[in-house]
Formats: sequence, C-alpha cells, structure tokens
Amino acid sequence: MFTKFLFMDSEQLLKVLDTKGCFSTWDLSKENNIDHQKIIGVVKSILALGNIITADPVTSKYWELTDEGESVLLNGSYEVNLYNAVPSDGIPQKELMSIPNAKIGFSQAMSKGWIVIDRSLNRVMKKVDSVIDKVKEDLMELKASHDQISESDKLDYKKRKLIREVVIKSFTIGKGPEFTTSIVKLETELTTEMILSGSWKSTPFKPYNFEALGQPQSAGCLHPLLKVRSDFRQIFLEMGFTEMPTNNFVESSFWNFDALFQPQQHPARDSHDTFFLDDPQTSENFPREYLNKVKIVHSKGGYGSQGYGYDWSLDEAKKNVLRTHTTAVSARMLYGLAKDFKPTKYFSIDRVFRNETLDATHLAEFQQVEGVIADYNLTLGDLIGVLHTFFERLGMTEIKFKPAYNPYTEPSMEIFCYHQGLQKWIEIGNSGMFRPEMLLPMGLPEKVNVIAWGLSLERPTMIKYGINNIRDLVGPRVNLQMVQDNPICRLDK
Repeated sequence: MFTKFLFMDSEQLLKVLDTKGCFSTWDLSKENNIDHQKIIGVVKSILALGNIITADPVTSKYWELTDEGESVLLNGSYEVNLYNAVPSDGIPQKELMSIPNAKIGFSQAMSKGWIVIDRSLNRVMKKVDSVIDKVKEDLMELKASHDQISESDKLDYKKRKLIREVVIKSFTIGKGPEFTTSIVKLETELTTEMILSGSWKSTPFKPYNFEALGQPQSAGCLHPLLKVRSDFRQIFLEMGFTEMPTNNFVESSFWNFDALFQPQQHPARDSHDTFFLDDPQTSENFPREYLNKVKIVHSKGGYGSQGYGYDWSLDEAKKNVLRTHTTAVSARMLYGLAKDFKPTKYFSIDRVFRNETLDATHLAEFQQVEGVIADYNLTLGDLIGVLHTFFERLGMTEIKFKPAYNPYTEPSMEIFCYHQGLQKWIEIGNSGMFRPEMLLPMGLPEKVNVIAWGLSLERPTMIKYGINNIRDLVGPRVNLQMVQDNPICRLDK
C-alpha cells in the first residue's frame, strides 16, 4: 500500500519511483486523483536536470460513455423504452412518437424487427414477445472497463454519440544512470565569488546545450510597398509581359510630354504640377527626324489630325523634369519598337513625381504601375478584356469603366472598383488607347494599336495593410517596427 498524495512535486515523484522501480504516469494520476498533465509537467522538469530518470512515451486508448450514454445506462436504451411503450393491442404511431427520443427509438426498433406498423389498423404493433436491452448491457461492460464488446458495436455506439474514444499519451518512468531522490539545483553561471572561494571545483553545473538556436538575429525587412510590388510584378510576368527599364527619374519635357502629344500649354507643364530641374536645366540629345515629326503634328497636324495649331518651341521641349509618369518610359520603348515591330507586352513599376499638396492620400512622389500592349488591330474590347483579367488576378472582380479625357489616349477610360469595406465605388486607375498622333510619328505601322493602363501602388497597399494615412506608409513618419512586423501580403488571385 503506497502513500497517496494530494499534489506531487519532483522529490515526491522520485520517492515513488525509488519504491516502485518504475510506473506509468497515467496510473499514478489515477491512484492519487491528480491531474495527469501536472504529473507530466513534473516529469519534464526532472528530465531537464539530466539523466535522473528515463521516460518512454506510451500511447493508449480506451472508450468512455458520453453524457447521453450515461443517460442510456441509467434509463435504458431508446429502442427498448419505445418497445415497452407499445401495449399488446398496439398504439397509434402519432401517439407513440410523443415519448422522449421516440424518433431514434422507433428507427432502431424497426430495424431490429421488434415492432411493425399495421396499415389496416394504422397502429404500431409488437412483433416479438420480449427484447433484451443489449445497448445498456454493452455500455455497462464499457463502464466497468471490461471492453468485451465487438468493434462493430463500438463504432455503432460512437455514431450514435453514446461513447467516445479517448487517447491517452503518457510515459513509463524508470530510473536513470544518475538517479537520486534528492534534487540538487544545477548552477548555470560561473560567478566571481565561486572563483575566489574555489567552490566552483565542487559545484555541479548545468551542461551546455550546444544545439540551442540562440537568440534570433535581427535582419532587414521588406517594406510593405515592396511586398505588394513583388506580387504585382509576378502577375505581369505570368501574363507574358516584359519589364521596362525605369532607372531614369529625370526626363526631358520632350519624352515626358511632347512625345505623348501633350501640348506645351497644358496645365501639367506648370511648375505647380511638375518639378523642373535647375541643374542641368535642359537636354539636347533627341532623335532629330522624330523630333521634327512631333513638332509638325503638334503645330500643323497630320495623320488625319489637325494638331493643336500653335508655335511649337524646342526650348520648351528641352526642359528637364522629374518624370511625372512612367508613360515617358513607354514612349521611349515604343519608339525603339517601331524600328523592328513585333507584337509586344510591356510593364513597369517605379517612382514618379508630382508637385502635389501633401495630405492623407497624396505625396509628392508615388509608385506607378503601368501596362502596355502593342499589336495589330487592337480594339477597346481588347483593353476591357485585358483589364478584367488583370484586376481579377488582384482580387478585384467588381470592375466598371467611365469615359475620360487624356491628351495621349482616345478613347480613354477611368477604372472603378467596388470597395466592400467602404461600400462604394472608388477610382483605382486610368486607361486608354494611344492616339495615332503619338504612335505614327514614331514609325509604327498604321494598323498597330497600343492599349495601356496605369494605377498607383500605394492605394492597394494601404487597403491591404489597413493604413489610413499615406504618410504612415512612406516618409519620415514610417514606424520601422510596422515594417518589420507586417506579414507578407497575398493578393486574392
């Protein structure tokens, strides 16, 4: 007869092991009515001290009655209770179904052949003289831990939610090579006092764990904009696009405006909208033949257009600006493509600069996402189809378009998406077909059309990460901890 414990600490467990030689943690918990997990915790704390004990994992299973099973054990099975409720001369089915759990009992009694429905009398009659409550007997067997019922019956009772299988993960505890009933706390640090007194020679130390990973090292983190940018880039590549080189932040007004058939009197060329450079103020290196064609189409017209009818100025075209859109890069790429044309799809994602008033949704610079497709006989329907495919990959399925005006596209469309959170339509981008006045001076074939669209990178990033103020995403106010903690963004493709 062993001493029973109200609780168990490390020394008590070791004394039990010294007396018994070995034991099961599950049996020990049952003998002392102690929570099994508390004993497991004591075992693990001893294992951390060295080879004092051995612990072999054991997995065992047993069946126990559910609350419904306990009720059946007390009151009898539903089918037997229903059978007993049927008098010798029968009973109307509607009246019989008023007893507790009649639906289950009726189904089971019918399947066992205990009762039958007399259609002529419209009554439920007994089909056998007596029945045995096998369900109750089997549950009594399981309750007594005899576990002598068939597997098929167990599965049937489990399906009826009368019993459930319990899996027990326990340990068989034995004595280790360093077994002792008294635990000495191992020192973890060598102190100055130990060295001066010489006590370190006899002091037991905790062994070093050379397999420990150590403290995680801090490392660089991707900014949320870069995380979303990588997903956008992957979508373009999957759709067969080629990335354009966008490393020139400084462009001449010629490529930024004139090549796009944007007139020199356009408000976008004002210093209130565009950043002009002081040094160098101008650029000189232009393809002369192409420049002359651009000059003519602006001032006199051509290619079926009457132009703008003004005196085009070379000095105005030479002025250097911080590019206001990556469409300037698209113009350079299309001009190069005209020399040996073949159908092409381009994209770019990079910074552009606008002299904007700073607020919660605008900065003086932002990332522009642009897609361009050049091919023969493209139509507005092709543009709409490609845009639907593109935005569906971004997880934006509710898309609609609104006619708009751009100097270098005709027709032009603003792109709107229904925002479920805001419960309204919001503008997410702009699109259109490049005008012949822009394409034909480059030397592109007459039947070649170019469709294009663009949107900012910041707006979808703010939506994905729940950021309300763009200055919390870009600029000196950015919280570096936010950059480190934010997870990778997955667009709903």
